Amino acid sequence: MFDSVRADLQATLDEIRAAGLHKPERVIGTPQSATVAVTSGGRPGEVLNFCANNYLGLADHPDVVAAAHEALDRWGYGMASVRFICGTQEVHKELEARLSAFLGQEDTILYSSCFDANGGVFETLLGAEDAVISDALNHASIIDGIRLSKARRFRYANRDLADLEQQLKEATEGGARRKLIVTDGVFSMDGYVAPLAEICDLADRYDAMVMVDDSHAVGFVGPGGRGTPELHGVMDRVDIITGTLGKALGGASGGYVAARAEIVALLRQRSRPYLFSNTLAPVIAAASLKVLDLLESAGDLREHLAANTALFRSRMTDEGFDVLPGDHAIAPVMIGDAAVAGRMAELLLERGVYVIGFSYPVVPQGKARIRVQLSAAHSTEDVNRAVDAFVAARAELEQESGRA
Repeated sequence: MFDSVRADLQATLDEIRAAGLHKPERVIGTPQSATVAVTSGGRPGEVLNFCANNYLGLADHPDVVAAAHEALDRWGYGMASVRFICGTQEVHKELEARLSAFLGQEDTILYSSCFDANGGVFETLLGAEDAVISDALNHASIIDGIRLSKARRFRYANRDLADLEQQLKEATEGGARRKLIVTDGVFSMDGYVAPLAEICDLADRYDAMVMVDDSHAVGFVGPGGRGTPELHGVMDRVDIITGTLGKALGGASGGYVAARAEIVALLRQRSRPYLFSNTLAPVIAAASLKVLDLLESAGDLREHLAANTALFRSRMTDEGFDVLPGDHAIAPVMIGDAAVAGRMAELLLERGVYVIGFSYPVVPQGKARIRVQLSAAHSTEDVNRAVDAFVAARAELEQESGRA
C-alpha cells in the first residue's frame, strides 16, 4: 500500500522545499543556554542562541539542575502511570499548590504539555449549547482544542475589541448557555500583548468567562513575573490560565491549567489528555518548584531581559530593519519572502548567530520573518553582536540578489 503513497508524499515534500518552506532541524551538542554548540544542520561550532524560549536563562541554571539531580534520587525517573491510578506523588501536589498561589488562582492541574492542557479544556467545559469566542491569532493548540469541542465557534480579529463584542452579541443572541473568550496573553509570532482589561470588561458585560494562554509571559511579564493578568491588573478576573513549564519556567516540558476550583475539579474527572496521559515526570515537577523559588528574587533577571530587549529593538530599528513594535522579548524581524528569510537565517548562522526563519504555515503567506527571542542570559555584547550580524547578513543578501 505504501508504495502507492510514497510518490505523493515525496512530491509534497519537494513542493515544500521549492517554496522555501522546508524547516530543517539543527542539532546542538550542549545544554540550552545563551550560547550553544551546533553539531549538524549548519555551521559547526559555538554560536549565540537567539531563538530559544529561555527568557530568564534558567534552562541550565545550576540550582535547577541540582534540584533535578536530587529529585531523581528521591522520586525516581518516571511514573509509568496516569494520575488517578498510581501516578500522583507529593511533588505533583506541591507544584500545583505553588502554581495556584503564584498565579492567584484557586487550583491548578498539571499536564504533560500546554498543548495537552489546551486540548483538554474546551471539550470538558463546553457542549453544543455553548459558545467559544477565540482570537484569530491564537496558538495552534487552542485551535485544535476548540475543534475537539462541540461548542459553537466564533472568531474575532486579533486584539480587535469591537469585533470581539460583535461576536459576543451573536453568541448571546444565539442563546449560548456558556460563553468562553479565549486569547493568548502574548501572541508568539508577533510579540503583541492581549488587551486583557478591556476583554474582561466585555466578559462582564456579556456574562462570559475568560481564558488566557500565558505561555510566553509567565515568569517575566508583570511586576512579579505573574504574566499578562498581573500586567493588566486582572488576576482576579481571569477564570482560566493555561501555560507551560517549557519556556521561562526552566524550559523543560509540562503544562498546566490554573483556574477556579470547580473548573479544575471537573478537568480532573473528564479531561482526556489528563486522564489518558502519563503523569509529568517527577524530576520536572521538582525542578519547577526550584524555579518558582528563584522567581521570588528574579527581579534583576527580568530587568536585564527588558534592557536586552530594548537595546535590540532600538538598534535594529536604527539600522533600518522592520521590527514589529512592542516591548516583549519576542522581536520579529519582518522579511516577507520565505526563501529570503531562510537564507538570512543561514547567513546569520555563518556569522555565529543562531536564529530561525519562520514561514507558512507557521505564519501567513508573505509574512515570513526571523523571530528573535532575547534572554536574560545574553550580555549586552551578545545583543550588539547579533545586530551587527544582521547588518552584515543583509549586505551579503543584497550582493547575492545583485548577482542573480
